[in-house]
Amino acid sequence: MDIPSEEWYLRRDILLGGCRMGKVTVILASASPRRKELLGGICSDFLCVPARGEEQAEQGLSPQKLVCDLARAKALDAESQLEKKEDRLIIGSDTVVSYQSMIMGKPKDREEARLMLSSLSGHTHSVFTGVAFIIQREGKRVLRTFFEEAKVTMYPMSEKQIDAYLATGEPFDKAGAYAIQGKCAVYIKKVEGEYNTVVGFPIARIYQELLKEGIELCES
Repeated sequence: MDIPSEEWYLRRDILLGGCRMGKVTVILASASPRRKELLGGICSDFLCVPARGEEQAEQGLSPQKLVCDLARAKALDAESQLEKKEDRLIIGSDTVVSYQSMIMGKPKDREEARLMLSSLSGHTHSVFTGVAFIIQREGKRVLRTFFEEAKVTMYPMSEKQIDAYLATGEPFDKAGAYAIQGKCAVYIKKVEGEYNTVVGFPIARIYQELLKEGIELCES
């Protein structure tokens, strides 16, 4: 699909009420500081409406389908909390780590975190982040999902190093039990794909997909 022309954007800006996003309210369906920071880098005016419960998904799904379903559920949860029927864009996202036959979300406890890190140590795994858009404008509603994959190769971690990392507390709210942008950065050997997919919010892909919908988030 061709990216719309600048003239097309300008016509749509008038319909939406001014600048490229006009009066469309941007909603991030997350309380994640990392996602807020990445979205805030290109769009300073947005609201956070986190999902109210833990993510639930069917068992036996592929990681690609799983992250799309979870992202959709977050976006729909945020939408259900909003009363006004104004023009708006809701963005939901979710991330899992996949290695061999294991799909890793956030660890339930210290031992599961240890198992995850031991499995990933010295190997290459995939990180999948799913994204969902709900776009409401001009009386129409569109729901879209997609996923992005990045491959991460980790240096080996000794048991002592794993224990020290667990002691920081950082692994326990992260898919795969590590934060690539945090203290685990010293164990990351290589990333293939968009780095921010691993962080949990592939901002470049998000921006490009929104352009296809006629939405420009970057502020001049």
